[in-house]
Amino acid sequence: MEAFEINDKIDAICVVCIKEWQEDLSIWLKEYDIRKVRWIAPAGATRQESSLNALDAIKESCTDDDYVIIHDAARPMVSQRIIDENIEKVQKYGACDTVIPAHDTIIRSLDDEHLNSIPLRKELYLGQTPQSFKYAVVRKAYDDYFALEEDKRPEMTDDCGLVLSHGAAKVGMAFGDKLNMKITTMEDLLMIKSIIRSAR
Repeated sequence: MEAFEINDKIDAICVVCIKEWQEDLSIWLKEYDIRKVRWIAPAGATRQESSLNALDAIKESCTDDDYVIIHDAARPMVSQRIIDENIEKVQKYGACDTVIPAHDTIIRSLDDEHLNSIPLRKELYLGQTPQSFKYAVVRKAYDDYFALEEDKRPEMTDDCGLVLSHGAAKVGMAFGDKLNMKITTMEDLLMIKSIIRSAR
């Protein structure tokens, strides 16, 4: 949250948090002097539900022309450059994803046993966050998605995928950083702690 707190282009923050952690979150906001948090939205059962809850929380304060930046709390090393580039690209295109080039060969398998295809590496990027959107673009994409019967909703892994499938805007690319890694495993957490210690 501090990365967004100190960025002068960010007006307000909405945090999506499970109910059991909201009291602790309020304590941390005071402890770390995070003043831009105006909303705490409940976490949903899926990423899409959590994003929709956040969009619902801020809707009375947003115009269609405002911009929304969605970021994973599990990526604590986001830089000011990445945030600024997201803002620049979302203003240009209406939607923006943070990416880094894929340096390893990506294998596609449909059965976990055999290779089905090997896409050209020069065409592949790894998605990160933030993902940024004009409010009207992401709002309509989510409203249309949740208007579908649950079993008719396509499987989506992130917000840009949903907006891209909706065709509501071109999705520009902001370049991320290997340090903007996602903490998924204990090994990831240990690596992040090591990076933070070495930077002190």
